[in-house]
Amino acid sequence: MATPPEVPSPPPAPHDRHVPRAEIEAGLREARAQFDAANEAINRKSGRNLPAAIGIGILLGGALIVSLIILKWLFIIFGAVLIGFTVWELTTAIRVAGRMTPRVVSVVVGVLAAPVAFFGAAPKELGGFDLSVEGLWLGTLGAIVIVSVWRLVELVMPSHRTGAKDVLLDIGAGVFVQIYITFMAGFYLALTASSGPHDGSVGGEYWTLASLIIVVATDTGAWGTGIWLGKHKLAPNISPGKTWEGFAGSIVVAMIAGALLAPLMLHVPVWIGLVMGLLLALVGTSGDLTESLIKRDLGIKDISSILPGHGGFLDRLDSILPSAAVAYAIYYVLGVAGLR
Repeated sequence: MATPPEVPSPPPAPHDRHVPRAEIEAGLREARAQFDAANEAINRKSGRNLPAAIGIGILLGGALIVSLIILKWLFIIFGAVLIGFTVWELTTAIRVAGRMTPRVVSVVVGVLAAPVAFFGAAPKELGGFDLSVEGLWLGTLGAIVIVSVWRLVELVMPSHRTGAKDVLLDIGAGVFVQIYITFMAGFYLALTASSGPHDGSVGGEYWTLASLIIVVATDTGAWGTGIWLGKHKLAPNISPGKTWEGFAGSIVVAMIAGALLAPLMLHVPVWIGLVMGLLLALVGTSGDLTESLIKRDLGIKDISSILPGHGGFLDRLDSILPSAAVAYAIYYVLGVAGLR
């Protein structure tokens, strides 16, 4: 008996061909949901949008390295931009709180003080060893005078007339902005302008870079250790998120960073890096708490939200601003002692 010819199977129904794709899409949606849930948990724990924060940090870090190492004079522009945005943020917050601090003028004089601080740091020759803050003092003093006089001139306008006490408070707020931001940030400009002696020692730009790396390491160490081990609040009435465990972690990480950078980047003994790391960690934490006090006094959570995942420029520079004076002092003292 002949075997009947094999009949080919009918092609799958159109909806059957889409089953694997539907499964893949469902799997991708589930994976995305899990990723979003994990990311949200990290954001809640860290208090920030972590991917955005990392991206902004890499962008700013890259611009910093280019301005310091590749084309040193670009650091004037980099510093001036940061000063300008930060002054704008703080004066805006102060005005929202009720003070009539001149905003545009504060930004302009703060930006103009940057090149004065940089070029005033080496009055004899830009490539010399002279380390001076004459330009920084003059630039800041000029900024303070202009902002103060401007507020007085505004009194000719009826909309800007207030009582004598309020005028003095407005002027005081403007002076505070220039000292807190322009003057403190200017120490890094003055430090960067020094190219060091011609004996193989590295110039000020490398000390600026090393100091900033240590400050970033301080923040990273505090954040990571705080998330991992943080239980005991450091200053709950000022900054509820800070813990003693995070503070201890920040010091350890900063000292490790200093110990590595001292011989590898600065060509100085390891013990100098350890001391540098300790001092910058202490000052950086104090700067962070100081900014928290300012925000608490103004009744705001973040100075601004211009930087995704970071808040505002001042929220990122709160540790850096006071560290500038300490980095400058370390460089100066070591120079006097002949250790660099």
